[in-house]
Amino acid sequence: MEKKPLVYFLCTGNSCRSQIADGFLKALGSDKYEVMSAGLEAHGLNPRAVQVMSEAGVDISRNSSDVINAEVLNRADYVITLCGHADEHCPFISNTNVTKWHWGFEDPAQATGTEDEIMGQFRAVRDSIKNRIEQFVLEGK
Repeated sequence: MEKKPLVYFLCTGNSCRSQIADGFLKALGSDKYEVMSAGLEAHGLNPRAVQVMSEAGVDISRNSSDVINAEVLNRADYVITLCGHADEHCPFISNTNVTKWHWGFEDPAQATGTEDEIMGQFRAVRDSIKNRIEQFVLEGK
């Protein structure tokens, strides 16, 4: 069996955006890609991210919030940062064959307002990430 390219999604806390990207790529492209996610720190899985993904038919409730693993980072085929902080502070990647991209998305965990407004922000970010993942699966980039 041919080795699937490894996609490693990185964010600051591995609680929202990287978990959403991880969930969508596993749901839409697990036949083509091995998928993992991590953060500069582990902030735990955000319950609102779990909820909005459930609304989209993707269960991320069993995902774990993990810190970047240097071994995984250096065997990844794609390293994709989802926030500026992770992009700026991503550890050195010694693998010269890696493709590194930055897909910046607003942090829904920073949303303020009523619960409906906050959840609206989570849904907007979820939908933006889903659109980008669909493009990645379709075009391979």
